[in-house]
Amino acid sequence: MCGFCGYINKKDKKRKTIKKMTDSIAHRGPDDENYYIDDDIAMGFRRLSIIDLAGGRQPMTNEDDSLVITFNGEIYNFKSIKEDLIKKGHIFKTNADTEVIIHGYEEYKENIVSKLRGMFAFVIWDKKNKILFGARDHFGQKPFYYGNMNGTFMFGSEIKSFLLNPDFKKAINKDALKPYLTFQTSVLEETFFKGIFKLLPGHYLKYDMKQDKVQTQKYYQIVFDSQPQDFDALVKKIDDTVTASIDTHLISDVPLGAYLSGGIDSSYVVSYLKPDKTFSVGFDYKNFNEVPYAKELSDILNIQNINELINSDDFFNVIDKVQFYADEPTANLSAVPLYFLSALASKHVKVVLSGEGADELFGGYTFYKEDDLLIKYRKLPLFLRKAIKGLVSIFPDFHGKNFLTKGGSKIEDYYVGNAFVFGNKDANKILTDKYKSSVTFQDITKPYYDEVKDKDDLTKMQYLDMHFWLPNDILLKADKMSMANSLELRVPILDKEVFALASTIPTDYKLSHDTTKYILRKAASKRIPEAWYKRPKKGFPVPIIKWFREEKYYHQAKEIFNAEFAHEFFNVKLLNKMLDDHYKGKKNNCRKIWNVYVFLVWYKTFFIDFEKHIA
Repeated sequence: MCGFCGYINKKDKKRKTIKKMTDSIAHRGPDDENYYIDDDIAMGFRRLSIIDLAGGRQPMTNEDDSLVITFNGEIYNFKSIKEDLIKKGHIFKTNADTEVIIHGYEEYKENIVSKLRGMFAFVIWDKKNKILFGARDHFGQKPFYYGNMNGTFMFGSEIKSFLLNPDFKKAINKDALKPYLTFQTSVLEETFFKGIFKLLPGHYLKYDMKQDKVQTQKYYQIVFDSQPQDFDALVKKIDDTVTASIDTHLISDVPLGAYLSGGIDSSYVVSYLKPDKTFSVGFDYKNFNEVPYAKELSDILNIQNINELINSDDFFNVIDKVQFYADEPTANLSAVPLYFLSALASKHVKVVLSGEGADELFGGYTFYKEDDLLIKYRKLPLFLRKAIKGLVSIFPDFHGKNFLTKGGSKIEDYYVGNAFVFGNKDANKILTDKYKSSVTFQDITKPYYDEVKDKDDLTKMQYLDMHFWLPNDILLKADKMSMANSLELRVPILDKEVFALASTIPTDYKLSHDTTKYILRKAASKRIPEAWYKRPKKGFPVPIIKWFREEKYYHQAKEIFNAEFAHEFFNVKLLNKMLDDHYKGKKNNCRKIWNVYVFLVWYKTFFIDFEKHIA
């Protein structure tokens, strides 16, 4: 696990610039740094040594030095690919997976990406043809950014490195703010930095220096195709596949540990893995602390659980750091405890396993299962439900309005993922004219819903989450918060072989017996106690509703809401009313307050105080 950055132009001597850029991502790889520089390109690399500690140094070249690679991630099937390449005549100098990718590119060109099993982002520079080839893994576990500014093509693991390039022009992407207010994260292909783009999961790119042209291409399509299957046989197959994936994800030359909460996913991984150490964090508030569950399971398994509690001051004191490491504003509350969890684990191990991806693959989120009353209401004729929806829409909020609105809508009309903060009208209302937009969240999600228009509602939600919530929120914070603490995080359930099986599971095996991801719970029941595999999903509970009703944090939010730069983006009068209503207990506006608060902290971090943070 590492980090890379680089740029292509013929303007400068490059060494001083690439050193500054690479230093900005030193947290991703404190063990080593190295560079490749020629007249056209500068490539920088920071290494966190996990495999082949003595070898595997990057940037790495092939035998004749015609290709140069920098790579971030882990390829879990690199040994089998290497065996095939050796048979084809390739000669290897190291035991690193990096070298397998570059030889694989020699042999298979861009088709190498379809053969890889793992998490990855990499670039390969073809010196002779002056073409840069880059790729990102199937689900988006590793980040990849790129942009072309003032005659310089930049690429890397983190956007912050681009800001240190003299050709980078720092400007906010005005189109990103309104969608963020709905989704609580950056969901557009163009990031919050104007002109800088994410390479989408399951895609590769080619930049032709001679033509100054970049092209992207999808190489992996997520497909859900349920098949009739015997339930008990499928339960066994799931357990066999998940545990085999865990075994595959153990490749390492350094010690491993695991994250552990009170939920089924991490408990399943830990119960099979049985690492020497598990790591947990919670809050010093009643009902906001899952550490006792993690400690109890660890005791049952005779594993050491290392844990700590976070208080409100701890939480608020690192928000600017969290946003700095995230690169773009991320308002998932769990990013903050995940930062603390990663810091805790990094004191003991270099690699941790976690349970991300299980909910998206197996149908685990609570909102995937509609309540019984709504299911009954949907049996009324659609025209009647639509009429009722239209009628209640003209009235102020009242108890039951959301139920009637949802009941008269299709899933495509309202579902955007785990988080839905501001609706279209509310987002525009709170924004200044410069940032208002006629683009709705439905406009953004529609192309994805169109790809699964013949599927049931659960599949539609899973498909959307695989393209929005998972890569832009869950995996982003998993990578950025772990790497902020020089820690490699692996997610064995989010594996292409596990997905190949999960994608065939019938819907009624996922939502059954009044619970979500039912069949995964049955598979996990072979490994973990009943209380764990039956426990409802809680996520990472954070007592933010209480904190913004405390005077200290109310005033902290008030201060940034009324900062001079906030007037650029928001109707500050409405912000204050939203905050005051929550503080006085009139409404629960905590998620909306947090969403805006985080954006303003992010903006201050990158556009006002960046030099302080990069120092």
